[in-house]
Amino acid sequence: MAYDVSPTARTLTVLELIQNSPGVTAEQLGDKLGVSERAARRYVAILREADVPIESVRGPYGGYRVGRGLRLPPLMFSTTEALGLVMAVLEGPRGADDPVDDALGKIIRVLPEPIARATDAVRRVSARGPDPGARTPDPSVTAQLVAHSTNQRRVLLDYERCPGESWTMDVDPWAVVVRRGRWYLLCWSHSKSAERVLRVDKVRRVEPSPDKTFTPPANLDPLAAVEEHLALGWKYKIEVVIDAPLADAACWIPRSMGRMEPIDAEHTRLLASTDEPDWYAAQLTAIRAPYRILGSPEVQEAGRELGRRLLAASGL
Repeated sequence: MAYDVSPTARTLTVLELIQNSPGVTAEQLGDKLGVSERAARRYVAILREADVPIESVRGPYGGYRVGRGLRLPPLMFSTTEALGLVMAVLEGPRGADDPVDDALGKIIRVLPEPIARATDAVRRVSARGPDPGARTPDPSVTAQLVAHSTNQRRVLLDYERCPGESWTMDVDPWAVVVRRGRWYLLCWSHSKSAERVLRVDKVRRVEPSPDKTFTPPANLDPLAAVEEHLALGWKYKIEVVIDAPLADAACWIPRSMGRMEPIDAEHTRLLASTDEPDWYAAQLTAIRAPYRILGSPEVQEAGRELGRRLLAASGL
């Protein structure tokens, strides 16, 4: 296990190991730190010189343990541990005024800056409302992706598209986004020369590319980009022309329904796709202005059929 090479960092790590594993031996401490048994004993001696009560117990079941009277030091988290805590909170049910979310914010504020920056980046880019079918990704892999994203480091990753089929991708990891309990990597694929959204739980390996960095797009909204991307790529393509300005249309249609763009000052275009034409046509009834469904004939027919049913129900 790799640790910071500074004596202070190793000494604090020795204290943490002894606290977590009472009875740990000098040989075991040396193995954990990647140093000799003699060096491990020296770090224990440094703790004792600082008046930390480290006791030695002899015999086959002996080792080091923390004695009485120790005032606990500040919490020490690795990036993976800290992100694991964030993942647990984000995937649990949360209300508008959630005390757990507030407590998490306090913990993040006292973490070392590099760890706090990585964990808070994920906490801020999340949408509530967990999907019960969501799969939790590997915390270690997730921590690597978040770290390389915040450090703007290009990476190679092994991505499993389906069981038994995976390939290596060369990407710029723009952001890790949590949407309804599902974890996504918003990135730029150099092999495809295109923006991609990948499932983090399908990433099997992450390796930084030596000396290769990136600059994310200006004014990037990672959550909006992921939601727009997820609305595209389905079986039936959709284009909806709305007789209203973009600002009004955005109030009626959520971002997850597709990408909206202005046609002119009084008209907006909605681009999307779906596997369920009837469901999508029903969602469009939230629009409070005249609109026309273009694109897939299936979605156009679903819209016409919905209109006929609504007209019949009204008695007109």
